[in-house]
Amino acid sequence: MSLTNFPGGGSSSTGVPITKVTMPALAEMKRQGKPISALTAYDYATSRLVDEAGMDMILVGDSLAMVVMGQDNTLAVTVDEMLHHTRAVRRAVRRALVVADMPFGSYHGTVAEGVTNAVRFIKEAGAEAVKIEGPRAELVEALTEAEVSVVAHLGLTPQSVHRMGGFRVQARTVDTVLRLKADAHSLADAGAGVLVLEGVPREVAASITAELPIPTIGIGAGPDCDGQILVFHDLVNMTFAPPAKFVRRYADAAALIRSAVEHYREDVERRTFPSDQESYHLSATVRKALGMDSDDDEIDTLVNKDALPDF
Repeated sequence: MSLTNFPGGGSSSTGVPITKVTMPALAEMKRQGKPISALTAYDYATSRLVDEAGMDMILVGDSLAMVVMGQDNTLAVTVDEMLHHTRAVRRAVRRALVVADMPFGSYHGTVAEGVTNAVRFIKEAGAEAVKIEGPRAELVEALTEAEVSVVAHLGLTPQSVHRMGGFRVQARTVDTVLRLKADAHSLADAGAGVLVLEGVPREVAASITAELPIPTIGIGAGPDCDGQILVFHDLVNMTFAPPAKFVRRYADAAALIRSAVEHYREDVERRTFPSDQESYHLSATVRKALGMDSDDDEIDTLVNKDALPDF
């Protein structure tokens, strides 16, 4: 059993009203020069903590294929799986903008198919925007016309891992830099509200950020973007692999969880968990009727407490 109620609905735990982050709000943050904080999340509990910590944007990333499902890359996750996780995240979030990654294959056919799948994330899962990879201006324009907010994604696009020959830094030559900048402008012109730049040199990201009217969110793109995003599991050392150069680990959740589980196992093996105080007892009347009566004053004290909870 767990308690998942929100205190006050539209207020924080301190009673302060919550101002919902929207796509226009992110655009205003860029205009005012306020950095945008973003993080991935994939489940209710994590998303609730991330939202309460004040993130502006939460991405239900297809990276869950790797960090949650143990896949080698992001390609195997399905639309239904992404919808499942997006629903869980949306239930937890009150402030941040919730963005759902459209998985590989869900928008790589016709534009109409891409729009249909995107609408599912808005209608069925409660996402407030979808993210698509690559220079797909025609799709972005169609999604915008369908009232679907779009976060575009250029540079190192993980769904293109096979074409790129692995996870490699992009836009390192004159031609590729110019191509990336042209694609960024094309996506912004088509209606994208935010652009994620991943795995590109700092100078390239800074130039694109300065030129575009929409916010840029960097991941491995240097500090000059309008905002930054990391994968939650990278942030807290839950990926079981050496971190990428751009990852900063802020906590070691792996060590904390492993230690807690080990201590629990040891207590079970030593029979020190659960203790008598962590156990439920029959009342003295029921024990007597069953022939279980004892002179254990400690038990009588426990069971006769007015505030003895059911759970």
